[in-house]
Amino acid sequence: LLEVQVIRTARILVENQYSPANRRFLAGISRIPPEPVPLRMTTSAMRIFHHALKVVTSVAGILVITIAARKTLEVNAITASFAYLLFVLIIASTWGFLEALIASITATLLLNYFFLPPTGTLTIADPQNWVALFSFLTSSLIASRLSAVAKRKTLDALERQQDVERLYTFSRSLLLINEQEPFPKQLAQRLAEIFSLEAVVLYDRKADLMYPAGPSQFDGTEEQLKEASQQGTTFQDLAKQRIITAVRLGSEPIASLALQGQTMSDSGLQGISNLIA
Repeated sequence: LLEVQVIRTARILVENQYSPANRRFLAGISRIPPEPVPLRMTTSAMRIFHHALKVVTSVAGILVITIAARKTLEVNAITASFAYLLFVLIIASTWGFLEALIASITATLLLNYFFLPPTGTLTIADPQNWVALFSFLTSSLIASRLSAVAKRKTLDALERQQDVERLYTFSRSLLLINEQEPFPKQLAQRLAEIFSLEAVVLYDRKADLMYPAGPSQFDGTEEQLKEASQQGTTFQDLAKQRIITAVRLGSEPIASLALQGQTMSDSGLQGISNLIA
């Protein structure tokens, strides 16, 4: 009887599968276009794309100056070299040394080809022009490096100022914590809000509890958080802008903290850990 019932059930399923109603239903589904899958670029790919775009723009700017100096204004080599140098300095102060370096090499080659005799070749007949060419290349590289260093120092000073302001705001927010929710949970929430972090996890070693906060999830860090709270180790992933560090009271780790979404300086991270402790 059991075998007969199984055979009947299988026959009914087969007949229903190929019934006209089911065939029309499956045909309608097959005509529905699939949802487009959005293309997403990783952070490293976006960074490479932006650098490549800056390099192409720098070379294009050198070419525009060359065409203007050669065809439109018809200036000499000295005027063209000053125009190149000014453009290279603008690139170095705006973007960085790598883009300025490529622009300097391109400008040196074009200056030799179009403005130093014999023009139309990469050879130089007069030895004085060799001195002028290498002087231009050296001056542009040194000026670019100094401009990039000055820009880096300015950005570092602004980042330190921003860290101090955020640490001050975070310390003030600690005074406003109430007793409606656990204290570590409110710490993590305020930390994510003030520092604009994607994800924060605070691990209390004594209570063996984790307090997540932020709009994103911080997965796969339980073992690292526990190890950081016990041994004081630090884990860092620059690609994901993720760092896990210990929270110390004196020299002994009492908790651990995981941050994601911002590149934190060592002083800023130490200040956060001290306030939490």
